[in-house]
Amino acid sequence: MSKRLYDYTKITDLKDMLNKTKKLYGEKIAYKIKIENGKYKTITHNEVKEMVDALGTALISLGLKGKRIAIIGENRYEWQIAYLAVVCGTGVVVPLDKSLPENELNDLIERSEVEAIFYTKKYDGILQKIKYSTKNKLKHLIAMDLSLHTEGIYLEDELIENGKKLIQNGNKEFINSKINPNEMSIMLFTSGTTSKSKVVALSHKNICSNLMDIGSVLDVTSEDTLLSVLPIHHVFECTVGFLFSIYKGATTVFCDGLRYVVDNLNEYHVTVMACVPAIYERIFMMIRKQLEKQGKLQKILENEEKYRFSSMEKRKEVFKEIHNMLGGKVKLFISGAAALDYKIEEKYRLLGINIVQGYGLTETSPVIAIGTNKYYKTGSIGKTVPSVVAKLEDVNNDGIGELVVKGPNIMLGYFENSKATKEVMDGEWFHTGDLARIDEEGYIFICGRKKSVIVLKNGKNIFPEEMESLVNKIEGVKESFIFGKRQSKDENDIKINVKIVYDKKLIKDVYKVETEDEIKEVLSKKIKEINQTLPMYKAIREIILTEEPLIKTTTNKIKRQENLDAIQKLAN
Repeated sequence: MSKRLYDYTKITDLKDMLNKTKKLYGEKIAYKIKIENGKYKTITHNEVKEMVDALGTALISLGLKGKRIAIIGENRYEWQIAYLAVVCGTGVVVPLDKSLPENELNDLIERSEVEAIFYTKKYDGILQKIKYSTKNKLKHLIAMDLSLHTEGIYLEDELIENGKKLIQNGNKEFINSKINPNEMSIMLFTSGTTSKSKVVALSHKNICSNLMDIGSVLDVTSEDTLLSVLPIHHVFECTVGFLFSIYKGATTVFCDGLRYVVDNLNEYHVTVMACVPAIYERIFMMIRKQLEKQGKLQKILENEEKYRFSSMEKRKEVFKEIHNMLGGKVKLFISGAAALDYKIEEKYRLLGINIVQGYGLTETSPVIAIGTNKYYKTGSIGKTVPSVVAKLEDVNNDGIGELVVKGPNIMLGYFENSKATKEVMDGEWFHTGDLARIDEEGYIFICGRKKSVIVLKNGKNIFPEEMESLVNKIEGVKESFIFGKRQSKDENDIKINVKIVYDKKLIKDVYKVETEDEIKEVLSKKIKEINQTLPMYKAIREIILTEEPLIKTTTNKIKRQENLDAIQKLAN
């Protein structure tokens, strides 16, 4: 368990957070938004509170008190204002995945029984069609970014103005509403098909305990600027990117798209970013290629070793040119949602860039553990945050067991699904489904998913995620899927195989080969090189090549069983 390293504001609920943020940081900028001709508009924390109060008042006037209200759309401040207006006194918020196809979106609107939905114009036609279905309870469509009022559709801006008038006329119903921090206020659908996805029920207490924990171990203040990159419906971005920025009185800016991350870091002089490993790997490779092009890479590599044991401040000074490539102000990168390659993590730190790895799940609001500037071990997810306790169950001879945790951030349960809840909850303890080891100092190292581990005839465990990270480093490989294949009638006689998704253009450029046989020969050689670094029992025996992407969830996680089913179907 981590120690609290920094002062933090105690909050009981998100409404309490907004009140305290206004008092502490009211005049500071909450949002900086790009508008046309290189101009920006800014919104202060005072104005955020005013908009939330007005919108919440208007929502209650529409008869939505205590109702479920969904939000879908791209990252934008209107999304965040809508979220806060719902949870801080109106009803239950239901963030929906903007990647969902129409049929799945329709199913989730029915399942969640929402009566209103905030949306961006991309979903206008779809939602107008869904609204007239007799299978759902949807009554109100609220557009975040349409400029003209049309029949049957409210505009978020209009509702805010209406709410301001209601407040001026003495309507205090939203402002005076009380929050029960222990009841469900947030409904989140887990990844997966709509029929299988579970609904995670979270409370204000869950989220606020996580905000206080993160705030007490990460050096983030009201002087910081956070870049919002990941889809905001995802709990990692929602808690760590959006709510945490508001909680600390910081400024949020919005990314123009994944290919513009580095441009936006420069444009807004970003100091803090929470993102996934793939983005940090892409940024690192961009820096490396630029240094190669300029003929400076060898000197940088020499300086990395020369200043390996210097302070972070000294390294920032030595590698100032690299820091300037990222806007010159970055003080903290937070990596989450997947495992960060420990070599990439080490490289960032050698360059004087603080990068910490965090870990959590939707069911834990989400952060369970995180490294800090002061306390970290490369390859570890850090120690549990101050309010969370962890232990391992069913530990094997290698010290690896299932990670089980308890704390105030643990979900209320899966909504209306007591069977699924009982499968993961043992009293106060939540079973993460991830295998890990914990060292003598309390640092946690994630090994892989319990369900995906491959058990060999000799009793050894293979963690596919670990092997895939090695294969994915091969130039020309987009992604890979490690699986076990039975070699004989003996069910336990399993050998390791891999399905590789390759980039044909890159393969041609790098290896000067084009035909499928040539590509297979090149990649087979690379796999043999990996095998030489592994124990014999881990060796990859066969490879399948394809240009078709793997089957994944909308949060980009591999659906292991569905990919295995697809491979077996082709084999038959």
